[in-house]
Amino acid sequence: MWNGRSLSVVLPTYNEKDSIAEVVNQFAALGLVDEIIVVNNNAAEGTSEEVAKTVAREVVETRQGYGAAIKRGLREANTDLIAICEPDGTFKPADLHKLLAFLPECDYVIGSRTVSNFVWEGANMGWFLQWGNWAVAKMVEVLYNTSYLSDVGCTFRIMSREQADMILDKSRLDGSAYGLEMLLLAVIMQTKLVQVPVNYQQRVGVSSVTGDFGKTVKLGLEMIGLVLRMRFARRRIRRGYQPGGARPRVKVGG
Repeated sequence: MWNGRSLSVVLPTYNEKDSIAEVVNQFAALGLVDEIIVVNNNAAEGTSEEVAKTVAREVVETRQGYGAAIKRGLREANTDLIAICEPDGTFKPADLHKLLAFLPECDYVIGSRTVSNFVWEGANMGWFLQWGNWAVAKMVEVLYNTSYLSDVGCTFRIMSREQADMILDKSRLDGSAYGLEMLLLAVIMQTKLVQVPVNYQQRVGVSSVTGDFGKTVKLGLEMIGLVLRMRFARRRIRRGYQPGGARPRVKVGG
């Protein structure tokens, strides 16, 4: 519970068997989180056993993809606030305090991994990823006339329940570009948002996307295409959303 508002943390997992338990325990130790939801997205063998050692609730999403996992987590969460984070050891759960600090004035707070002072030695944030994320972020700023952005790929973020419902109603992607789709939807729907630098550390294990240069380039091109497509579809995207009617609530423990 934070300032009288209940809080869930959604952790999508695919290849994080060796880090998932520690990340869950670090979030639980903050004393702020009402529920931690681990979305098992066809995860590595042994992941469920690691989650079972913690206080987290595990749900299984067989549809493959980061977006599919996050959408399942957003539907499962039944709290006022929902945080999303990668459970691969790259983020510090304690940075949740930074994101929460802006919620009284914003509905959506997004982390940024591109501020050099917060990038730890060994983190997978070389010049190509750092400048690539920065360049696409600036493209979004210019094309959408939005607030300051420096990273379009950070997966540590927090949002209100209303923001999550809007995202579930409007989003379409299931894959790795889903984080950017969420950001663009927030911009298009004129959500009050801000981006905050967070610590970015060395990953435990190897990423299934950014660990491969070819896949990284492909994802970058996909993101640029998504920015352009959604820019020209802004008016259509804005139509039709009814706050409070986006999804059935899932009873915790039911």
